[in-house]
Order: sequence, then structure tokens, then C-alpha cells
Amino acid sequence: MTETVTTPTVRSAAAPPALGTLGLFTVLLAASLPLVDFFIVNVALPTIGADLHASEAVLELVVAGYGVAYAVLLVLGGRLGDLFGRRRLFLGGMAAFGLTSLACGLAPGAWSLVAARVAQGASAAAMLPQVLATIQATTTGPRRARAMSLYGATAGLSMVAGQILGGVLVAADIAGTGWRSVFLVNVPVVLAGLVLATRAVPETRSQRPEPLDGPGTVLLALSLLTLLAPLTEGRAAGWPVWTWLSLAAFPGVASAFYAVERRADRQGRTPLVPPSLFALTSLRRGLVLMVPFSIGFSGFMFVIAVALQRGAGLGPVPAGMALAPMAVAFLVVSLAGPRLVARYGTRVVTAGSLVQGVGVALIVLAAWRDWPDLGFVELLPGAAVAGAGQALQLPVVMRIVLSEVPAARAGVGSGVMVTTQQSALALGVATLGTLFLSLVPGHGMRDALVTTLLVQLAGVVLTGLLSLRLPRTIR
Repeated sequence: MTETVTTPTVRSAAAPPALGTLGLFTVLLAASLPLVDFFIVNVALPTIGADLHASEAVLELVVAGYGVAYAVLLVLGGRLGDLFGRRRLFLGGMAAFGLTSLACGLAPGAWSLVAARVAQGASAAAMLPQVLATIQATTTGPRRARAMSLYGATAGLSMVAGQILGGVLVAADIAGTGWRSVFLVNVPVVLAGLVLATRAVPETRSQRPEPLDGPGTVLLALSLLTLLAPLTEGRAAGWPVWTWLSLAAFPGVASAFYAVERRADRQGRTPLVPPSLFALTSLRRGLVLMVPFSIGFSGFMFVIAVALQRGAGLGPVPAGMALAPMAVAFLVVSLAGPRLVARYGTRVVTAGSLVQGVGVALIVLAAWRDWPDLGFVELLPGAAVAGAGQALQLPVVMRIVLSEVPAARAGVGSGVMVTTQQSALALGVATLGTLFLSLVPGHGMRDALVTTLLVQLAGVVLTGLLSLRLPRTIR
């Protein structure tokens, strides 16, 4: 009798706090906000430029300022969550995201909008790593697999939905707010999220928190800045000397960062990005695959938004809605992902790259054949097939990356993964966007679009080849 009473008590005390259905919904809602906001401005940029009399270089800063600040601070956000409590950082980051979104929506000029976007990216970096770390620390087994699949589905859907929502909000001109509504819409969502989070998201933290890694934080920030800043601003600024000096400095700064982190790891301390973490095969190979996938994803979203509005003459709503088949297909197929992975393992990722490649090829054919009459109907087959292929890749790869990361390093692992993803998203806009805009004057919009899409198709082939090196099963 005594044993039956005490046994569950001991287990309950030892068990980690559980993340319920409402808590999972809340953290996934928060996870969608930063990704929606990365893409929501794509279709709003022409309206922002006209209203604020902003140059193309300043408009690129509206996108790049957010993305760079977000990428630079993500790993630090994960470490702070491990140290001070993930729920606390989650609530603080979400509140700051709401306030900075309000500042973006009320910005009186272009440069104040850029400053608010940088602050918004920093707020997102405090909030988002806590989502994955909380899932890792509060779920196990099938519940974790389901939660990670839903996170991956939320991430992919948010990227497409952000672009669609941006077009709808700009055209709706709610209460005369115009483009400002793409930022102001975050405020009520954040308020609802804060209420839900205080009730449903449990507090977790690392059992053995380590002090902050000052040198590592500075060197990681410098590494990302020396790479992303010139690539995102170089073309619009005319490639001044500072862009080339910055790119030349990147290898040296990145090498210094690695050396500092390796030394700290060998001395038994926990650096910002522990090199020993990359000994995990699933994490290392998953991150390598995530880079070309994310570059292609974000580059496509940026290029198609510009091509449909400036080249095909579509308004914000038709330009956004042209991608609706991609969002619908992504949602439907991602729901079937866990069952497919349980049956076929990580070969689902390989199949997804093949399907996505067919979809991109269909979009290339439509652009070549139907330009400039390119819209919802012409893009429907290719967008739907590409969305289905993406849904078979992104959620699964995210599960693979974090599958072997111990709970004590959940914040660090999630920060590394999201930093890799966000940096690659920024690189996609910078590289494929720069390629497309550079080709337009000499080759015309159609040929520039087709060429850029063919480069993306090569990236899809690369992800397919890299997927063959993934572990066959997910732990």
C-alpha cells in the first residue's frame, strides 16, 4: 500500500514539466510571428517606398535590418533562456516584439522604420529559441515527434502565409493604415499570446547553466555581420569599398570565432556554439542540408514577389494569392509527414526534394511560356507541387537536427539551428535577389526570372543529394 502511494509521487517530482495542447499552440503561435514578419514586407515594399519616399537601398535595409539582427542574436537568445528561464525570456521577447511591431507601424519616416525593424529582429531573437528549447525540454517520444513536426509545418507555412497576408493587408487599407497594418496586426496577436503563455507555458531552464560567452558572442555577431551586411546592401549601394573589405574580413573573423569556441570547449566551459555539438551526426548533416534549402526558399519568395508586381503588373493581393496553392499544399502534406517518416524514415526528405524539383521546373516552364501573363492559374500546378515537396523536407529536417541534442543544451541547439536557418534565409534574399535584379536591366524580367529559378533548381538538386547522407531513422 505504501509503495503504490509513494511511487507516483517520486515520478511526478522527477518528471519535467509537461507542455499541454494549449501551451504547444501558444509557442507555435509565437514561432510563426518572426517568420511571417520576415516575408510579410516583400509585397508591401513598393507601397512603403512610395509613402515614405525611401530609396531602394533603404527599402532593402527594412528587410535586411530585421534579418541580420535576428540572425546575429539568436544563439545568444537561446543561451539566455538556458540561464534565466525559457518562459521568462519567451514572455519578455514576445512583449518586446509587440512593442517594436507597434513602433514599425507608427514609424514617421524610412530611417525610423529601419531602426524599429532592427529592434523587432532583436526581440524575435529573444523569443524564438525558447520555443524549440521548451518543446525539447517538456516533451518526449511520440509527443516530441508530433510537436517538432507541427513546428516545422508552422515554420514553412508562415513563410508562405506571410507573403499572402502582406498583400491582403496592404490592399485592404484597414482604417487607412495601408502598409502599416502589416506590422500593427502583430499587436493583438502578441497580447493574446502573452495571456495564453502566462497560463499554459511551463518554466524550464538548464540544470547546469553556464555563464555567457562574451568573446564568442561578439565574434559570432561580427562573423554574421561581415557576411550578411555587404551581401544584402552591396548591390543597392553600388558595391562600395566597405562591402568588399567586409567580405574579405569574413573568413578571418569566422576562423577566430571557431578557435575561441574550440578552446573554451576543450577547457570544459560551455561556449556560445559548442564545437562538440557538431559531433552529433544528425545535427551536422541536417544543418548542412538546411542551408541550400532555406536559401532557395527565401530567394524564391523575394524574386517572385518582385517579378509579379513589377514585371507582370499584379497588385499586392494577386501577387500574394498566386502563392496560395503552395501554402495549401504545404499544410496538407505536412500533416501527413509524421506517418510517412515513421514508415519510410528520412528518405521522405529525398522524395520531397524530387517533388519540389518538379514543382520548380513547372514554374520555370510557366514563366517562360506565359510571361507576362503570369498569375494564380499559370503558377498553380508548379506552386502546389513545390509546396508539397517543401512540406516533406523542412519539418523532417528540423526534427533530425535536434533529435540527439540533450535537454540540457536545448537552448543552444535550437539557437544554432534557427541561426543557421535565418542566416540562410537572409543569404537567399541577398544572393538570388541580387542575381535577379542584376539580370533584369540587360536580359529583361522574364529571362532574369527563369535564370534565377534555374539556379534555385540546382539548389534543390543539391538538397536531394545531401539528403542521402542523413541518418535513416530519427531518434
